Amino acid sequence: MTNEKIRNIAIIAHVDHGKTSLVNELLKQGSVFRENQAVEDRVMDSNALERERGITILSKNCSCVYNGVKINIIDTPGHADFGGEVERVLKMVDGVLLVVDAFEGPMPQTRFVLEKALALKLKVIVVVNKIDRPDARVSEVIDEVLELFLELDADEEQLNSPFIFASARQGIASDNKDVTGVDMKPLFEKIIDYIPAPQGDENGPLQMLVSSAEHNDYVGKLAVGKISRGTIRVGQSVTLCNYHEDKKTRSKVVSLYVFEGLKKTPVESASIGEIVCVAGLEGIQIGDTVCDSEVVEPIEFVKIAEPSVEMTFMVNDSPFAGKEGKFVTSRHLRDRLYKEAVKDLSLRVSDGETAERFRVCGRGEMHLSILIENMRRDGYEFQVSMPKVLIKEIDGVKCEPIDRLYLDVPEDCTGVVMQKMGIRKGELVQMTPHGNRIKMEFLIPSRGLFGFKSELLTDTRGEGVINSIFYDYEPWKGEIKRKEYGSLIAHENGEAIVYGLFNAQERGDLFIGPGTPVYAGMVVGQNPKGDDIVVNVCKRKHLSNCRASGSDDALRLTPPKKMSLEDAIEFLGDDEILEVTPKSFRIRKIILDHNLRLRERGKILRGEI
Repeated sequence: MTNEKIRNIAIIAHVDHGKTSLVNELLKQGSVFRENQAVEDRVMDSNALERERGITILSKNCSCVYNGVKINIIDTPGHADFGGEVERVLKMVDGVLLVVDAFEGPMPQTRFVLEKALALKLKVIVVVNKIDRPDARVSEVIDEVLELFLELDADEEQLNSPFIFASARQGIASDNKDVTGVDMKPLFEKIIDYIPAPQGDENGPLQMLVSSAEHNDYVGKLAVGKISRGTIRVGQSVTLCNYHEDKKTRSKVVSLYVFEGLKKTPVESASIGEIVCVAGLEGIQIGDTVCDSEVVEPIEFVKIAEPSVEMTFMVNDSPFAGKEGKFVTSRHLRDRLYKEAVKDLSLRVSDGETAERFRVCGRGEMHLSILIENMRRDGYEFQVSMPKVLIKEIDGVKCEPIDRLYLDVPEDCTGVVMQKMGIRKGELVQMTPHGNRIKMEFLIPSRGLFGFKSELLTDTRGEGVINSIFYDYEPWKGEIKRKEYGSLIAHENGEAIVYGLFNAQERGDLFIGPGTPVYAGMVVGQNPKGDDIVVNVCKRKHLSNCRASGSDDALRLTPPKKMSLEDAIEFLGDDEILEVTPKSFRIRKIILDHNLRLRERGKILRGEI
């Protein structure tokens, strides 16, 4: 039995290839907005952090209607660190729109998401987007996409996937690369003709796999999933079960919603193929199946790829602890982290050696930095350690995660990039010229990429493009020198003074300006020569009858280097941690006292630790 009135699709692509802009146009032309309604650009990126960074972090559901057929659309993230979001939502759909940039062609994440879609035997419509770019190379991109299908062992039907040529920005699409479209009608028609309608027994016992979860301030936790069999009704008694666990929990459907446009609309019942939000299911988790209590049959859930990077989250114990945050205790920190792990299946949280430390594992630096930023904005104050890769023992051999790294750099920067890759144990796989630029592909230990992005931008004068995706675990590649620079460390507690900063800036680049509160052991700058140096940024000029206090005005300070969260995480060394508050980021030494730090370093050098 099929439900011809519904189509369920996910939009998948590499970051910045235009997924969210395409959804915008489908919603506009699918009669979701009034004709005179002002519509925000990238309306699906509703999270403040998503709008600031211009990336999608969380998958989101919406729908539009075309010729009486409801199209449920899921907009997914394009960054590899949020691949867990993509993997699980693909279980809700019957087909995907694979969006590919008409200039860049298939990129690392294109390969990753397409591989997952092909493995689930989903129908694929390839949308070559941004055809209005002056440097578009549509014919070559078609060939590159077909090559990618072949590399991923696509079957004959998948190889014959249809192509649509679109400009999401202009709101046009065409099924012929030589004919410019006038609206999105060809894409709508291709979705209805090519993507299969959801199948299932409408009269059978209820079965619904929960693929994602949301939180609502009024009704609590909402479970989102596609009904595979039967009908779900408000007030119905159900049983929650899980394919991978021995779990059977009785519960009741309190309220039920379907997606209409960008809103959730309450309904009394919904049947096969519909994507719904269910409220009132106590203890529900992503991966659970909601079943009729008489027939309890769990659906197998996709195994999410394991995390590869870990950080330690700690209660803030710096001299400034508790001054800027609202939630500062270990209980606050623990509750928030474990709550986050329920929502995000790619995240692993466990208790640390003490009650004030927690081990948090994620898919990459960006994955963890987004978590840190969201917690900071919600009023949390805490500290985090330097990121480390997760080591596995395979057949008695110590193995580490390896990434496939893609670089696109100006031709004259190739030498310095190759040199940096050598230091970081990168192994060149292939190198191809593109005009006056070079595209390079490396296999490199994940830890070799820590701090590399900022170095690449410096070495290529801001013109380098970097993309990476997890490849596999391989035997440990040996020691990699992580930092080629040292830290400038504050000597005492106080407030930074122009005179002290002027003397300190001769030693390196400062991160702070006059009037900034500091404490002993806080990192206030970077020493390019590699050693840690203690500087007194609070030092005042001694006044005498020969010196006037006003002569400080003549001292010229270099503007401080403003550190973003990612910059600060990349900067961290083994003996440093990052203090995160709603107002500030402060890098500090684990041991604040200078003499104790020197003693500890001496023990390490003598091999006593």
